[in-house]
Amino acid sequence: MKAAAFVLAFTLAGSAAAAPAPAVPARVEAEYQIAAAGLVIGRVRETFTREGDAYRLESTTRTEGVFKLFRDDTIVLRSEGRIGPAGLVPLRFEQRQAGSKGHDTVATFDWAGKVLRSEHGGETKTVDLPAGTQDRLSVMYQFMFEPLGRPRVEVYMSNGRKVDRYSYRLVDSPSVSTPAGEFRTAHYERLTQDEKENRAQLWLAAERFHLPVRVVFEDAKGLRLEQSLVSLSTR
Repeated sequence: MKAAAFVLAFTLAGSAAAAPAPAVPARVEAEYQIAAAGLVIGRVRETFTREGDAYRLESTTRTEGVFKLFRDDTIVLRSEGRIGPAGLVPLRFEQRQAGSKGHDTVATFDWAGKVLRSEHGGETKTVDLPAGTQDRLSVMYQFMFEPLGRPRVEVYMSNGRKVDRYSYRLVDSPSVSTPAGEFRTAHYERLTQDEKENRAQLWLAAERFHLPVRVVFEDAKGLRLEQSLVSLSTR
């Protein structure tokens, strides 16, 4: 299931017109539904907690509806780290999949050594760790620390096994209706260089800590998934 692919990494680069980042909440609870071809096939529940300069994130995706008849699965992502002057600094990332234990991933961010240590499928390896890299879960919450509305985005994101760089551009600033209500957003899309790259679009809530309220993912084979906010609680 491609639900876990909804996380994107962004490092925003300068624009004087960008709105300032809002204060960061101590706790966020969010729920999303995932749809394909108009049918709800999954549900995501996420929590973010901040205690002093430490943070913890957990996201659980479960199959739902007709899709569950064919594949009853659960994917759990966890991210732990600290909060620095520029926002979230991941220290450990985990991905666990109930239906595929052999594909579990654990990654440790060694910022002093500038390497990512990855454990996946019984193998361990290290890869270079660029400054500012987020994991596939923390990246969505890194936007809480960033100004919103900058025209160009450069990205480093790790899926726990490697680190990739992406580019995104600001498309527009529409109001978006979701099951959780209507939100004023900043809409970004990924810039791709060939047809083999996955495409993604992201709508961030301008007045709710820049949290994502809608995400659309399209892979190279034509699968299109839409993730929409169902409920949101912050404090």
